[in-house]
Amino acid sequence: MPYLLFPQGRKKALTLSYDDGVEQDARLIQILDRHGLRATFNLNSGCFPQEGVTYPAGTIHRRMPLSWCQKTYSTSRHEVAVHCLTHAMLTELPQPQVLHEILRDRENLEAEFGGMVRGFAYPFGAFNDRIVDALQASGIAYARTVYSTHGFDIPQDWLRLHPTCHHNDPQLDALCDRFLNEPARFSSQLFYLWGHAYEFEEQDNWQVIERFAERMGGHDDIWYATNIEIVDYVNAYRQLMYSADGNTIYNPNHRTIWLEMNGKALQLEAGETLRV
Repeated sequence: MPYLLFPQGRKKALTLSYDDGVEQDARLIQILDRHGLRATFNLNSGCFPQEGVTYPAGTIHRRMPLSWCQKTYSTSRHEVAVHCLTHAMLTELPQPQVLHEILRDRENLEAEFGGMVRGFAYPFGAFNDRIVDALQASGIAYARTVYSTHGFDIPQDWLRLHPTCHHNDPQLDALCDRFLNEPARFSSQLFYLWGHAYEFEEQDNWQVIERFAERMGGHDDIWYATNIEIVDYVNAYRQLMYSADGNTIYNPNHRTIWLEMNGKALQLEAGETLRV
């Protein structure tokens, strides 16, 4: 039975997800970059403030103007994703407005940041089957919720993508211990952390993410990737084709996929057929 391995034969992956496009993201990115971590930043293109905005003293939730967002994210190794045009409560909107919120935000972000934008995070964590249908119709590849699994299983439903935990979770340190120290016996493992960067300023606890990044970064056996990189890689693994007896594997993808069979790492190149 072949099991999923991440690139270079790794059995663990780590990704992060942060919302709203706030000023504190710039400091967060510096921390992540220093330790080699990768993240996805979910933006509301209809909520960018005017250029040169000045916030009243004490304002914590400070959204960045478009030019600042472009400077912050476009020059980084991180992903930009959809968070709805106006950060709307989607479950309260009629379906045409839901589609407008998703598609217009996606269209704007693709024009403003370049490339294809296929990720999503639910505003307020609110979703239902109707919203999932709208995301699927809008070409969204994954959508992050706010429900902590406290586990590392590879998600089966990318449009209901539950993270491991929020960065303020009381179990964060224990989860890091488990992820770093317990072997992944069969399926590979994913640690998914999420939050809002303004919360570090609001709660005066930047040390939480500093400690997390220092502890979790720099491990040769962990793949550090954005949300969409992990989704695309796992989907490519799931598209592998097998003969009836399971002994021949064909990789129809345009990327290399790594597998584990009988404790041995196998590398299956794009378009390659492998007899095992």
